[in-house]
Amino acid sequence: MGILTQILGFLLSLAILVILHESGHFVLAKLFKTRVEKFYLFFNPWFSIFKFKKGQTEYGLGWLPLGGYVKISGMIDESLDKEQMKKPPQPWEFRSKPIWQRLFIMLGGVLVNFILALFIYAILLFTWGKVYLPAENVKYGVICDSLALEIGMKNGDKVLKVDTFKIKELRDIPFHILLDDAKSITVERNGEIIIIPIPEDFGKRMLENNVISLVTPIYPMVIDSLLPGKPAEKAGILKNDRIWAINEIETPSAYGFSKLIPTYKGKEIELLIERNKSRKKIKVKVNEEGIIGVFYKPFTDFLETKTIKYGFIESFPAGIALGVNRLKDYVRQFKIIFTKEGVKHLGGFGTIGSLFPKTWNWAQFWEMTAFLSLIFAFMNILPIPALDGGHVVFLLYEMVAGKKPGDKFLEYAQITGMMILFALLIYANGNDILKLFK
Repeated sequence: MGILTQILGFLLSLAILVILHESGHFVLAKLFKTRVEKFYLFFNPWFSIFKFKKGQTEYGLGWLPLGGYVKISGMIDESLDKEQMKKPPQPWEFRSKPIWQRLFIMLGGVLVNFILALFIYAILLFTWGKVYLPAENVKYGVICDSLALEIGMKNGDKVLKVDTFKIKELRDIPFHILLDDAKSITVERNGEIIIIPIPEDFGKRMLENNVISLVTPIYPMVIDSLLPGKPAEKAGILKNDRIWAINEIETPSAYGFSKLIPTYKGKEIELLIERNKSRKKIKVKVNEEGIIGVFYKPFTDFLETKTIKYGFIESFPAGIALGVNRLKDYVRQFKIIFTKEGVKHLGGFGTIGSLFPKTWNWAQFWEMTAFLSLIFAFMNILPIPALDGGHVVFLLYEMVAGKKPGDKFLEYAQITGMMILFALLIYANGNDILKLFK
């Protein structure tokens, strides 16, 4: 059910973004009295799921969920309609319109995606506010990934700075290492300030090992509830028991416990628990699913989060600032893709779909939709033929040179762009498939 929820969330988000993106082209084309022949959600090679015609436009739903399109009269696009281009230009065609109108039509989808993202971020802030865990509130310190341990960090450290950047949230740490080429991490350990050097190749190693988060906050592993009939209940574990160790291996944090317990699948283990300020050992068998049937208390029971509330008016400048910063961070990450390690992490629809929650959550759904809308805007404005950005480049050339590129050139450019996009699509989704077998 969890995977199905992710798929439905992804498809709904994709449908919203595609419809609104193509509506940007559609509305501006209509505004400038340019004929739109087709408006499709998803592509429809060979056949459509359904279609209908209203006025001069055919509206339809395709079966291939790779995007969507509007077919504008008198324009060389993915339809490669050569016959239409051989006929004399008509006043309702794209090619007959002034350059500035054609430029606005081509930028319409990108503008809609960008404005949509900012609007969603504003409404998210107004509805739910911003909830986060400040780094200074991680009072128990952090659990370190193996790579972090290798460079000298220790479990229980409190991260203060990465280079000169003061850490506001723990998730900022990898960004500073990968994007800002940070050279050191400053931590507090047993009341002492320690500066830990970061090796030059550390960012590459993070990518090679698929490390997204170097550290996670420590918070106690305390039982919140038990599943009836499962091993923990049968063994006599009770609500509010705190688990300190598994087979004498210390697991003072919920994260450490959740990582270690599946390694004992099908085996009997000995838990060291604390109950009413005294400790005792309890034997329990881990079932074949790698669980003992407990839910532990969330980190919010132990670590103080911070919530920033926004009024309706103030949510809009805050939403704009948030959206612009997210876009900046995404653009900065682009340099990683062009490295040997980064290109291996280029993901397709499976990777994107996995980012959606497995249980329906409207806040997370709209957060992902806003982020994808920014990605759509950025990707579509790239100067690649077949994308909006490619058409914009040719229009800018026309403005500077005073003449249009030849139709034959535009046709070949469109084909080349489509081949590039399909190659990237196959590679990215191929990476997703390979990950399933690793």
